[in-house]
Amino acid sequence: MLEAQADGSIVACFDGLSVGLGKFSAATLDRAKVLRTGLALASLAPDGSAVDQEIDLLVRRLARRGLLEYRLGPADGNEDQVVIEPQAPDYWPNMPRLGADEVVVLSRFAYLRRRGHEMVLESPRAGALFRICDPKVAATLALLSTPQKITKLRRQEGFPGGELLALLVDCQILFKPAADSGTGLRSAEGDDDLVLWDFHDLLFHTRSTEGRQANPLGGIFPHAGVLPPLPAVRPRWPGKEIDLLARSAASLELLSPAARLLHERHSTREFDDRHPITLAELSQLLDLSARVQSKWVSPLDPDDDGSPVIAYAARPYPSAGSAYELELYLAVANCQGLARGFYHYDADRHVLVPIDARADVLEAVLVSAQFAMDAPAPPQILITIAARFGRVSWKYSAIAYALILKDVGVLSQTLYMMATDMGLGGCAIGTVDIDLFAKMTGIEFHVEGPVGQFAIGRGAPPAASG
Repeated sequence: MLEAQADGSIVACFDGLSVGLGKFSAATLDRAKVLRTGLALASLAPDGSAVDQEIDLLVRRLARRGLLEYRLGPADGNEDQVVIEPQAPDYWPNMPRLGADEVVVLSRFAYLRRRGHEMVLESPRAGALFRICDPKVAATLALLSTPQKITKLRRQEGFPGGELLALLVDCQILFKPAADSGTGLRSAEGDDDLVLWDFHDLLFHTRSTEGRQANPLGGIFPHAGVLPPLPAVRPRWPGKEIDLLARSAASLELLSPAARLLHERHSTREFDDRHPITLAELSQLLDLSARVQSKWVSPLDPDDDGSPVIAYAARPYPSAGSAYELELYLAVANCQGLARGFYHYDADRHVLVPIDARADVLEAVLVSAQFAMDAPAPPQILITIAARFGRVSWKYSAIAYALILKDVGVLSQTLYMMATDMGLGGCAIGTVDIDLFAKMTGIEFHVEGPVGQFAIGRGAPPAASG
């Protein structure tokens, strides 16, 4: 809800939080009350009167924070056909012009599902989901499993209107296939990189990360009041036990260096910013953990002269199919010998390449990691582990994204081991904002995107960490 303050400012309040939206005139404060029931988008006038301009500014500030819903229905009725819920904070409804003879079809990434007592239409490519309030709209959507002319759709009973079709095209839930695409719609969505994605993989990527969905995410204990927590150790199976303890090493002194590192490995969330990690230490960590060790090529089918030739590169950690699809991007806050900024690690040449990123965006990435770790300060260096998805999905079907996440796990353990061996502190982080990464790099989220994060630095001494 919106609350007007005594000084003329407006605050948006939700879930016990409040966000300031700025100061506005008394006339704007009065007119803003209509936002509780609905304000026609057509009534916004950024070039109109002073009040019109302030209302337009207020609405767009609300939209940038994902605090607006958009209702679609008959102008003379109170019943909604569809309610649009933004999933990305900068979503704004646009309606591209659709000609009567144009053809549209559902994206293969679109799906209709039950949410509570509602039906929602969504897609991992979309910046918003569509809450379907009218069953006739769902019936029309079912027709769009095959390409349909706009003129034919208009003749359907309960046709929801061209506005909804345009909004769905804008969200890439519908698309206009090429005239010669025939039945091969997998390759007709306007982006060759999407051909490499299975439906479930792209859905899981976007719905298990931040940036392109508005669902609750992270350690919020959603089932605390419903089910008891599972025990930390599984209850034992019945049967005769075989004692292994007597056959294990008696003490740490008898273990190999690698085994001792496994015992000593732990997550570090507090760092000593008076004695930060050095560029030399960072170089050694990356060298031992992620540097390319060798390269070679091999034909897919050695007996076929026309077979594709695949390039490979080995690194210190294992990778599914030797794809080594993972790339490291470093948000540097405090490193002796290296300027604050955002960098890509070129694992082949063992160099860091700076990427021009706005200071406020870099700060947002670091603060987000601090929040995710529940730490008192941002990490000295935040490593974002990104995947070039096509390296894996070109070969594997149905399991591509699962394999990528397994690779993230072994790389994270490798970073843990090397950090422990060097006397540094590290911490794997479970959340990452894929949309923010796309804006920082200029790479589409489905081409190369973040799948993990790892904080690294010099751990705070015990006295400082409490």
